[in-house]
Amino acid sequence: MSSTKQSPRYRFFNRDLSWLEFNRRVLSEGLDQSVPLLERMKFLAITSSNFDEFFMVRVATLKRAVRHGDVITCPSGLSPSEQLEEIDRRVRSITEQQYSCLKNELIPSLKKAGVTYAPPEEWNQQQIRAIGDLFNEEIFPVISPVRITGEESFPFICGLRLHILFSLKRPGEAEEKFALVQIPESQQRVIFIPDPGSGKIFTLLDDIILHMAEHLFPGYEISEAAIFRLTRDADMGVDEQRDEDFVEAMEEIIQSRRTSRVVRLEISTRSNKLRNLIIEKLDIDTRDIYSIDGPVDLKSLMNLAVSPGDKRLHDPEWQSYRPAEIDEDENLWEALQDRDILLHHPYESFDILIQLLQMASQDPRVLSIKMTLYRTSGSSPIVKSLKEAAANGKHVTAVVELKARFDEERNIRWAEELERAGVIVVYGIAHLKIHAKALMIVRREEDRIRRYVHLGTGNYNDSTAKLYTDIGLLSSNEEISQDIALVFNAITGYSNIPELRQLVMAPITLKRRLLSLIERETSRSSKDSPGLIRAKMNSLADSDIIKALYKASQEGVRIDLNVRGICMLIPGIKNMSENITVVSIIDRYLEHTRLFHFQNGGNDEYYLSSADWMPRNLERRVELMFPVMQEFHKRRLSEVLTVYFNSNMKSHQLMPDGTYRRLEPESGEEPLRAQEEFHRMAYRKTEAVSVSPRREFTVRRKAPKVD
Repeated sequence: MSSTKQSPRYRFFNRDLSWLEFNRRVLSEGLDQSVPLLERMKFLAITSSNFDEFFMVRVATLKRAVRHGDVITCPSGLSPSEQLEEIDRRVRSITEQQYSCLKNELIPSLKKAGVTYAPPEEWNQQQIRAIGDLFNEEIFPVISPVRITGEESFPFICGLRLHILFSLKRPGEAEEKFALVQIPESQQRVIFIPDPGSGKIFTLLDDIILHMAEHLFPGYEISEAAIFRLTRDADMGVDEQRDEDFVEAMEEIIQSRRTSRVVRLEISTRSNKLRNLIIEKLDIDTRDIYSIDGPVDLKSLMNLAVSPGDKRLHDPEWQSYRPAEIDEDENLWEALQDRDILLHHPYESFDILIQLLQMASQDPRVLSIKMTLYRTSGSSPIVKSLKEAAANGKHVTAVVELKARFDEERNIRWAEELERAGVIVVYGIAHLKIHAKALMIVRREEDRIRRYVHLGTGNYNDSTAKLYTDIGLLSSNEEISQDIALVFNAITGYSNIPELRQLVMAPITLKRRLLSLIERETSRSSKDSPGLIRAKMNSLADSDIIKALYKASQEGVRIDLNVRGICMLIPGIKNMSENITVVSIIDRYLEHTRLFHFQNGGNDEYYLSSADWMPRNLERRVELMFPVMQEFHKRRLSEVLTVYFNSNMKSHQLMPDGTYRRLEPESGEEPLRAQEEFHRMAYRKTEAVSVSPRREFTVRRKAPKVD
């Protein structure tokens, strides 16, 4: 239909301010008194961890933009300096809430529950002796105090490491001296100490060092101390032209982060003298200083949050189930020849993928394995299977993305280890990140060569697969398999950009395809039969996509968006976005699925993707979007989206002013918590399979040997 209404100028939220509201929603789980206490502590720790990366990348980028002229480039119309000013205000507000919750709610409530924080002044004699032994045996040997004189500059201070600055004097002397101690990372920061009762008592490593500091400086008296931590600029690009020594170039980037500009100083001290000394020696802008009333760096309290103990302090355990679509005694190769299999993690176990790779590494019929690795775990069974496959004579290719930010060191190590095992390793593509999640196994069957593929929305990481929600597709579909083969040829060798039949690849065609899908929905929408777009993603920040959604809304298309983090689209504005609703779910699992539904006049289409709707994903990364074609799976994905958009617990609705309204069940409305419902659904499917009659008997074809 054609709109006669005058539409307003398209407007956008600011990307970084939207991200801060996401971190505020993360903190809201820590503030929620219905959440178990140690889970609340976990969300406080995640809030701090999120801030670290935000300052290292986004704040550092804005500071650089200010130095280069403060030019407005953001669609929201804010200059870099205006963004930094508002960021500072919001970060301080969130941090104040975070520490108020820690001191006034969590620490007292944990004490009542039998988990007590004990500062040095509360230690008894037994605890003091135990702490003294620990200090002498494990802490003192690894500490290296560094003296500082008034004329000298500070020694090098690594980012994100806790340090203590001491002010020292000899008895009877007026001259003041200073010394710096880095708190060792080899020791856990949360340290449990003897408890005369039946509970648990913990203190902090920095408490112990401060208490025992006189042993570090014999002959001196300690007058003052300051605990502090620096955050440095980590937004640096690698020299893409260095093909021959790209690993070395990446190692140089990692090293340069350690000496880059300071973008934040967190400090806990009442001493203006020590505070001013740090500012002067490190040349820190006073606007970058965050005074902390409590432990600096709550991220390290994650050790406490995940410590075992009273189950009431933790979320109830949710089991991951074997996918109901695969019988336990069913041959996986035969199952995939028969049908596609949809996997919803972590409700359905990631172990099925590990099992598939382990089978492939040992199966004499398997000829080759190719896969992408963006982020993987520290002791990855995926990498182990690839190495075993190479040792067994398979042709194994791993595309390891060295530019996966903050995982570069791990990926370099994995790449070198894979190469030593005989795996062909490809270090990504110049000027692009390979973010696609793809696996292809080539196997010789009785009558032909067949390709088995996996495509997913999340990384091949067995650790995060237990904590992130993602959906993957296992298939031997001929067209999808052929497309995957073309994609691997394009990213591992010399090949023209492939023409794909089912898959859509960024940065070549994905953005154009998304725009065309939105436009098709817009053109088919009418008053009698309005269009429908439902999409779930992590971030929405591409202005072209947002403008297309605004236009669709004006033409009557109903648009339901589930966006976990950044959302630059403004919903609910008359004549611009009044048909658009945006919600965000923050719960025990990190929402990570990218799932898109276009009604298409009743011929519904469903897509899964590795890509969010952001410029970096659509224009600067290799990403894949793939269709889900079997009707059974379409119905299942429709049900998934319906649960997400009907959820009235752990869900937040984005308002036109940029704030989020936490949803609660209305009077007479049944509570619905999406993640809990998905867990129930997986359980019900597993139970239904376990009680259903077997489809056939398993016949032994060869009698077992008798001794």
